[in-house]
Parts: sequence; C-alpha cells; structure tokens
Amino acid sequence: MGRGRGRGGNRVGREVAAVLLRGVIGGTMIAHGVKHGRTLKGTAGWFGSIGFREPELQARASAAVEVGSGALLLAGAGTPLASAAVVGTMGVAARTVHVPNGFFITNEGWEYVANLATAAVALAAIGPGRFSVDHALGIDRKLRGARGAALAAGLGLAGAAAQLAAFWKAPERAAG
Repeated sequence: MGRGRGRGGNRVGREVAAVLLRGVIGGTMIAHGVKHGRTLKGTAGWFGSIGFREPELQARASAAVEVGSGALLLAGAGTPLASAAVVGTMGVAARTVHVPNGFFITNEGWEYVANLATAAVALAAIGPGRFSVDHALGIDRKLRGARGAALAAGLGLAGAAAQLAAFWKAPERAAG
C-alpha cells in the first residue's frame, strides 16, 4: 500500500483532523467567551433584549461555558462533554437569534451555529486524538464513535432545551 493509505494513513488523518477541530472549535469558543466576559454589562443587556430572564446570569454563564468548553476542547479533555457544551450553546443561539433569519450568516442566519455544532459532534465522534488529556487518561477510545457523537448531540440539545425552557421567552414580534 502507498503512503497515506491503509490503517496507518487513516490514523494519521484522524490525528490531524482531531487537532484541527480541537483548535478551531476550542479557539472559537474561547474567543466568544472572552468577548462576552469583557463586556458583561452589554452582553447582559443583549440577553435581556432577546427574551432571557436573568440576563446577568446568562451573560456570566455564557462566558464561563464558552471559555470552559473551548479550553477543554483545546486540551482534549472530556471531549464529548465539552462538545455537548458547544452543541448546547449553539442550539440556544440558533433558537433565540439565528433561525428566524434564514440560512446565511450574512443575514444573522443559522449557517455558522449549525456548522460549529456539527463540527463539535464530529470531533466527539472521531475522538480527541492521542495528543490529548482523554488519551493520556485512557478514556478516548471508550467515548468516541457513535457513542461520543450521541453523547455530544444528545446532552447538548437537552441542555439547550432545558436552558430555553427555564430562562427564555420569545419576544413578541410586531405585526407587519
């Protein structure tokens, strides 16, 4: 077999994919969380304007979850759970802001949040790779594949649904 083909090539490809996904998703989540954290008052005002009760709590929780899940993904630690946090965050964002605006992000649509959530589920499926905390602890093989993807998607969507049910009411839309 040629170089890059067969089992060895597949492993290398999976390692590269895991590192790339961890870096992009983790880095993106940290950046968003830091942005929210630096402007907590403004972020809280925005959460209030889109229908969240307890907007200050939402702003703090959003910053913490985004930075925390991003850091865990960068380290490859608790990958399916960190991926679930991304899915949940993107699910809340999709429902509260993006879905009513259509697909394209240029119109504040759901394109971006769907891609980020899907990438997080894909990462949970392939696993964090051997250069990760999960691998060092020996748990990476147990929590990847269909099990990892289902855990990330299921917990993420359940968490989003619970947060929305507990803290969000869709604002009234003006009749037009």
